[in-house]
Amino acid sequence: MKTIENTAITKVCGVFAVRGINMRKRRFMIEMNSPVVLWITFISLALLLFDIFMRTNMFMMLGARRTHFADPMQYVRVFTHIFVHADLSHYVANFMMILVIGPMVEEKYGSDRLCWITIITALITGLIFVIFFPGGVLGGASGIVFMLILMASFTSIRQGSLPITVLLVGVLYIGNEILLGLFVSDNISRISHIVGALCGATFGFVYQVRKHR
Repeated sequence: MKTIENTAITKVCGVFAVRGINMRKRRFMIEMNSPVVLWITFISLALLLFDIFMRTNMFMMLGARRTHFADPMQYVRVFTHIFVHADLSHYVANFMMILVIGPMVEEKYGSDRLCWITIITALITGLIFVIFFPGGVLGGASGIVFMLILMASFTSIRQGSLPITVLLVGVLYIGNEILLGLFVSDNISRISHIVGALCGATFGFVYQVRKHR
């Protein structure tokens, strides 16, 4: 009886010893969970810090604005405007939302798809601003924020039905921006918010319809 008990105790102790060794071997790792969202975050932060310490004007250099057709940078800026921000508070306000919503959207739709959707949204927003607002400069990722919000709301759509929450998100966000654009005069580009939201709603709806088919 003693031999059996000793053998059982030895086995139990051995299991705990092995687990202890395995636990010691485990290391704390930082995971790159959302590559697209994180790259946008890091590039924007690097440009902002460079602008602050070097006292350049990255907002004018990379923000979307109309110059002339022979200027090659005009076509580059319709993409790069999402990376430049006026100041730290502008950056924090945008990326607090992006870092909360973006990983969920990227996990749902995939990194490759989100990358292309971001590029297309930046292009459409930049072109509309350059064409219809020739005297201004567009910068910031707020259009991407609204795109992500609408795409996130479409994750709850089901085959043959459109949840009322999706309709409410669209009405509240897009309607609010339209009202603010009509009655409030400030330096915020409401058109980029509206275009970003419309792009997010379009991409989200098309993706979910194709998925269910």
